[in-house]
Amino acid sequence: MARVFVTRALPGPGLDRLRAEHETDVWPERLPPPREELVEHTAGAEGLISLLTDVVDADLIAAAPRLRAISNYAVGTDNVDIIAATARGIPVGHTPDVLTDATADLAFALLLAAARRLPVAARAVIAGDWLTWEPARHLGQSVHGATLGIVGLGRIGRAVAARAHGFAMEVLSTPTATTPGLPLAALLERSDFVSLHCPLTPVTRHLINAEALSRMRPTAILINTARGAIVDQAALRTALEQGTIAGAALDVTNPEPITPDDPLLSAPNLLITPHIGSATTAAREQMTELAVENLLAGLAGRPMPHQANAPA
Repeated sequence: MARVFVTRALPGPGLDRLRAEHETDVWPERLPPPREELVEHTAGAEGLISLLTDVVDADLIAAAPRLRAISNYAVGTDNVDIIAATARGIPVGHTPDVLTDATADLAFALLLAAARRLPVAARAVIAGDWLTWEPARHLGQSVHGATLGIVGLGRIGRAVAARAHGFAMEVLSTPTATTPGLPLAALLERSDFVSLHCPLTPVTRHLINAEALSRMRPTAILINTARGAIVDQAALRTALEQGTIAGAALDVTNPEPITPDDPLLSAPNLLITPHIGSATTAAREQMTELAVENLLAGLAGRPMPHQANAPA
């Protein structure tokens, strides 16, 4: 029986399986464990289930000499130092596939909400500003037949493309290792909507910066359900204020949560949701199951069902 630390309570029955096989310490608070608590609880652990809010860096890994399996409760692993884990021979698991449709649904919901200006219209009702049916009020943009540019045609990007086809949209994408595509600049120039689905890497950090935003159409809308740091938020605020683009809908920000005094929040035509891309009961419970499967396999010396690295 190994000692395992789980950095938050997870939905569904998956953790019961983990408790049945290993001594399981679950952080009980709503907020993530502070750094000192994360270090302390991980120090004697052999297994770790982390969330994207937990920084599992080289120092944390070095301070946990017994650690031999990490399972990240997320598709991405940008919060985990993969190089440090691999050097220690620690497998790192993640949870792709099971949240693809939930996140694609949310991306398309944000696209529709931003295009049709639903938050503004809903606030008008609450404010008592619905006087009558007005032909020139709350006008939005057409989605049917528009052009959607997808940056990152992975699992979620392809799922968003499938939804776009139902709206008879022309779908453009950046290239992948197996599929051709457009250079980013050309995609931005041709798209009515741009949806981000690439991983966060040193190359993609601030990929959407002032120069990229300047290439977008003044009627275009940006959607981000990937990682907040892919977008330069200062540049986005300026673009929205100056009308360089028509709007933006973000499910992710940098940092998370965005602070109440962040200047971005004062930008016009902006919709932000609190990182709820995978927030369906089914998706989150399946993420728990897969995170547990990954950890159980890693602790048993078996390949994880979804492993992000290949340690010797």
